Amino acid sequence: MRLLAIGCGYSARALVPRLLARGWEVRGTTRSADKAEALASAGIPPLVWPGEDDLGPHINWATHVVHSVSPDDGDLVLETYGGALAAADLEWFAYLSTTGVYGDYGGGWVDEDTPLNPSTARGAARVRAEAGWRALQSHGLRLHIFRLAGIYGPGRGPFAKVRAGKARRIVKQGQVFSRIHVEDIAAVLEASIDHPRPGAIYNVCDDDPAPPQDVIAHAADLLGVPRPPEIPFEAADLSPMARSFYAESKRVRNDRIKDELGVELAYPTYRDGLRALLDED
Repeated sequence: MRLLAIGCGYSARALVPRLLARGWEVRGTTRSADKAEALASAGIPPLVWPGEDDLGPHINWATHVVHSVSPDDGDLVLETYGGALAAADLEWFAYLSTTGVYGDYGGGWVDEDTPLNPSTARGAARVRAEAGWRALQSHGLRLHIFRLAGIYGPGRGPFAKVRAGKARRIVKQGQVFSRIHVEDIAAVLEASIDHPRPGAIYNVCDDDPAPPQDVIAHAADLLGVPRPPEIPFEAADLSPMARSFYAESKRVRNDRIKDELGVELAYPTYRDGLRALLDED
């Protein structure tokens, strides 16, 4: 088995050790020589793309591909190699999307069949990318779409900001987010590899959508430091990017990863995930 990780970043890197332990070969792409060195040190032969390397031969080498490159004005992977990927007779192709494709549901529940109505430019770009990949199914692409909630894990938790006194508890009435620990993303991807179902779409999130201020408060409690004061959203000085995250509120259902893939989340709530991160710190 041979995996090509196009965009071998945080999420894909969590999957790689699981596959290497099973005897797989893995190659991964990155955009810079510095990051290529980091991949090589992790035992992943690096490819610099866009840039130095042509992915065509590596697509033909692969049996499985995971694509996690974010779209900008368009999906560069789709535009450059969509036809080659569809023609490659891959056993499994995974596109890592986002729950941002659903848009704002006022804190209500969404599942994989909920109509897509993104309210941000990033979410709209993901909807277009998903549609482009789905169009290639008729050309033989064995597509699996994974809509990831907010990702956290080692190196991506709230503890550093809480310790430094830089964390903020921004409160917007009714605001909830879904989250997922990066190791649970890897578990879902591995389960799908073992039980492929071309055309499937999976929400990848934990069991406990929660207001963001509750997560910061819990991190402070775990560290034994005072909780940062609450700041009303209207009074918060946020960058346009940060403010856009508060434009959508929803609770994301994850029944399908359990019912179809048999996944048992290692970190079913943010409390489980934060406790584990602190224990590993």
